[in-house]
Amino acid sequence: MRVVTTPSGAVAVALLVLVIGLAILAPIIWGDAASEVNDSAPVQGPSSAHWAGTDALGRDIFYRVLVATRLSIELAVMASLLGVVVGTVVGTAPSVLPRWAGRWVSSAVNIAVAFPSLLLVLFFAVVFGVGTTGAVLAIGLAFAPGFARLTQTLSAAVVGRDFVAAARVAGVGRLRILVRHVLPNIGEPLVVNATINAGQALLAFAGLSFLGIGVQAPSYDWGRLLGEGLTQIYVNPAAALAPAVAVVIAGLAFNLLGETAAAVIGVRTGPTRSGPLPATPGRDEPIDASGDQPVLAVENLHVAFPRDGRWATPVRGISFAVRPGEFVGVVGESGSGKSVTALAVSRLIEHPGVVTADRLDFAGVPMLSTPERELRPLLGTSLAMVFQDPTTSFNPTRRVGRQLAEVAEQHQDLRRGPALARAVDRLRAVRIAAAERRAGQYPHEFSGGMRQRAMIGMGLMGTPKLVIADEPTTALDVTVQGQILRLLSEVRAETDAAILLISHDITVVAQTCSRILVMYAGRIVEDLPAADLTRTPRHPYTKALLAVVPDLATDREQPLVAIAGRPPAPEQIPAGCAFAARCPLADERCRTDDPALVQVAQLHRVACWHADDQHDQGTMG
Repeated sequence: MRVVTTPSGAVAVALLVLVIGLAILAPIIWGDAASEVNDSAPVQGPSSAHWAGTDALGRDIFYRVLVATRLSIELAVMASLLGVVVGTVVGTAPSVLPRWAGRWVSSAVNIAVAFPSLLLVLFFAVVFGVGTTGAVLAIGLAFAPGFARLTQTLSAAVVGRDFVAAARVAGVGRLRILVRHVLPNIGEPLVVNATINAGQALLAFAGLSFLGIGVQAPSYDWGRLLGEGLTQIYVNPAAALAPAVAVVIAGLAFNLLGETAAAVIGVRTGPTRSGPLPATPGRDEPIDASGDQPVLAVENLHVAFPRDGRWATPVRGISFAVRPGEFVGVVGESGSGKSVTALAVSRLIEHPGVVTADRLDFAGVPMLSTPERELRPLLGTSLAMVFQDPTTSFNPTRRVGRQLAEVAEQHQDLRRGPALARAVDRLRAVRIAAAERRAGQYPHEFSGGMRQRAMIGMGLMGTPKLVIADEPTTALDVTVQGQILRLLSEVRAETDAAILLISHDITVVAQTCSRILVMYAGRIVEDLPAADLTRTPRHPYTKALLAVVPDLATDREQPLVAIAGRPPAPEQIPAGCAFAARCPLADERCRTDDPALVQVAQLHRVACWHADDQHDQGTMG
C-alpha cells in the first residue's frame, strides 16, 4: 500500500496499530488492575507504582486509560459507520429516486450541512437522551449530512459520464447503475473521508462524555476519565493529561491516515508487472554531436505506462536534438507520442509512468540522474511550457499578474513588488495592451488569444533556453493563430531560445519551423529540414500527411483525401514497421523488421525500408 511508503503514512499506520493493539489487549492484561479499589491511596500523584497517579477510589489512572481504549475506539467506529451508512444512502438517493424526490432529498442535505456539526451533535444528544446509545446516534447522524453531500457530489460527477448513459440506453435499472457503475467509481474518496470521520467521532465522543452526556458509570471512556481528572487537576495534573494524550494520539492516527490516503489517492502502482520494458525497435542513429552544443539532447527515449498487466509505450526509443535558436516542429496524428515526448523531456511524467533514455540532457544537465531539487531552479527559469488550453493552466481564482509574478518570486528571489513589475513588463513583451491593468484581472477576463500570450509571458519570466509549445493554437481562430506563431518567432529572434512546436497541422509547421520531426506510433519516422518537406519527403507517412491537406487546386467535386486505417494503440504496437498496415509500399520485411532512423541525406533522417523508392503511393485513402 502506497500510503505506508510516505513518512506521515508510516507514522499514522504505526499509531493506528498501537491503538488497535491496546483496544484488544489492554482489557485482558490490565482490566483487573484498572478496577482494583485502594482506599489507602486515593488521589495520589504520579509514582513508580502509579505512573499517572490514582483517582478518588485509589484506582490506577494509567491502567484505566489503557483499558478505556477499547470502549473509546468501539464507540467512535460505531458512530462513524452509522454516519457513513446513512450518508451514503441519503447521498445516492437522488440517483435512484424520481427527479422530484431527489430534489427534496438534496435540499434537506443542503439545509443540514448548513448547521455546524457540534450543534447537531448536541441537538441529537438531547433528542436521544443521555448515555452510550444516544451518543452513538447523535454523533453518527450529525456526521451523516457532510458525508451525504460528498457522496452526492461524487455521484453526480459519475452519473454524467458516457458509460452510465450507455448503461441507461441498454435498459439497466437505476439501482443496478448505482451499485455497478457509480459506487465502485467513488469508493476510494468515501473510504478516505470515513477514516477522517472516525477520528472526528472519537473527539466528539470524548467531548460528550466529558460533559456528562456520553458514557455513564460504571463504564468509562477517555472523555469520562478526562472529566474526572479535571476535578483534581491542581493536585494531580497527570490525571487529566493521560486521557487527553490518549485522545490526541488516537485522533491523530485516524486523521493522519485519512489525510495521507487522500494525498496519494489515484496514484497506484498499477497491475503486477511481469518482465522488462518492451524491446527497443530498430535503434536510431545517434544524434549529430557536431556544431553548437544542443540545448536539448535525447537519445533512445522510452516512455511506458502499465496497463492491464502489460506495457503501453506511447514513446518508443526516439533520438533527436534541439540547438540554440532552432525552431523545430513535431507533427503526427493524435496518439503518435508528440505530447508525451514533451512531458517526458520536461520531467512531467508522473508515477506509474516510466521514463528511460540513454541520454536526456537539457542545457548540459542530465535530466534523469539529477535530483529534482537541483533541477527545479533550472527548469523554472530555462524551460517554458505553453499548453494547448491556457484556461486550464491558469488558476481561475488568482489574478494573472500575481500568477506570473509567482515565478519570479520562487526562482529569482524577487520581492512582491518587483516581481509584479516584471510580470507587467513580460505582458507588454507579448503584446498585451494595457498590461498593467490586465495584470490585475482574472483569467476569465482574457480572450483565448490573450490567455495564450499570457502563458508565453509566464515562460518569459525567466530566461528560457527552450520553449515547448504543445498545440498552442488549436483552440484559436486563424487570425489569432498567426499572431501567436509570429510571437513565438519574435521570442526566438530576441532571446535565441530554441522552440519545440507540437502541432497536427503540417502546413503550419512547414511555414513556421526550420526543421520538422514526423512522429508515428511513438517513433520519429522522418527528420528533415522544413524546406525539403514539400520537395523531397522520403517516408510514406510524411507524404500521406501532405496529401490529405487540401489547397486551392483541390477538386471540390471529389471526396477529401484520407489516410486509410488508424494508428495502433500504444499497447498494441505490431511487429515490424508500425505504419506497414496502412502503407501501400509495405512488403514482408516491413511487417517483421522495424527500420531504424538513419541518415539518407544531409540533415535528413528517415526510418523506412523504402526511403529510396520513388513510386507514386497514390492517395492512400
